[in-house]
Amino acid sequence: MDNQIWLKMHGGTTHFPIALMMASLLFDLGGEWVPENKDKSRRASLRAAGYYALMLGALGSFGAVFSGLMISHWQLRGVGNLARHHLYLWPAFALLVGLAVWRLLAGDSASRRAFKFYLGVSFVAAILCGAAGYWGGELVMNG
Repeated sequence: MDNQIWLKMHGGTTHFPIALMMASLLFDLGGEWVPENKDKSRRASLRAAGYYALMLGALGSFGAVFSGLMISHWQLRGVGNLARHHLYLWPAFALLVGLAVWRLLAGDSASRRAFKFYLGVSFVAAILCGAAGYWGGELVMNG
């Protein structure tokens, strides 16, 4: 099968999960910074936006991973820039999906301490997503 369709598909599917992961983190941080006793509806709205951004990003990441595997002929590691891309990609993917599952199961019942831990892991996942995106760009730009 022609790799061009998978290259286009991968290019179109990778940006949304990265952006949505980062947006989720920003919405959730915004929800934390809104004083709880002042505006509960704003806090809840920001957390809801974070939740849905995370869910959409996690779902979209499966298309990005599948199309990437098609491009690399199912290489899970690779060499050079592909290896560097995968070094960040796999942990980012695992954290993104894991965070979405945790958030789905925990809902709004997570303790404040657990949610702060979740935010810390989200921050790590966002950094890993960005690094995976950087090395993916290096693959495209420099081969």
